[in-house]
Amino acid sequence: MNWTERLSHFSVLDFIAFAGLLVAWLSIGYLIENPPKSRPSVSRLMVHYRREWMHHFVDRNPRIFDAQILGNLRQGTAFFASATMIAIGAGLALMGNADQLAGVAEDFTLTQAPNIILEIKISVMLVFIANAFLKFVWAHRLFGYCSVVMSSVPNNPKDPLALPRAAIAGEINIAASRGFNRAMRSVYFGLTAAAWLFGATALLTATAVTSFILWRREFASKSRVALLQEQPRQQT
Repeated sequence: MNWTERLSHFSVLDFIAFAGLLVAWLSIGYLIENPPKSRPSVSRLMVHYRREWMHHFVDRNPRIFDAQILGNLRQGTAFFASATMIAIGAGLALMGNADQLAGVAEDFTLTQAPNIILEIKISVMLVFIANAFLKFVWAHRLFGYCSVVMSSVPNNPKDPLALPRAAIAGEINIAASRGFNRAMRSVYFGLTAAAWLFGATALLTATAVTSFILWRREFASKSRVALLQEQPRQQT
């Protein structure tokens, strides 16, 4: 069976649902990272506070508090990286037992599809999870780089190297958080892709729900209202 014959098992609605999944994933990510200046996202607001953290870090003595926070951030990325590795292994094992999954999918969709179709759908989910794994690992490394740069900040706040190095640490911290957030979005849409096993309509519905949840958390959540209580001195 060549790829033309394999793809012929998908309906036009399947292709529309798959395209909608990709467009939603890319669009919501771009909107969160590049929001309108009049309505910043939670992720964008946190950029300001991360820079403020590094600014106040210079004057803090001792700096154990900052080390604990960064350690917690690294533990979080390590946990999710491990979880995505397990998910990838489970997905590959599931592809090897597609017959059992076919029966479950058939009960929900009332239609019978070749195993290759289910394997393709699982592969889409695994691509999202694999992307999340790579970004979690990179975020973990960046938080490690940040800790090294923070350690190089002189204890004397008046040292001419103190503020510049703290600023560098802040930018690395922001890059790490950006990678972590992108990884989390890949996890969300990886779970969304699993709905495709139950049909194109299920995938379209799951994509819409996931996009709304992400939008609400970034642009209409109580946490955003709390962050806006203090207007940042400078938005970038």
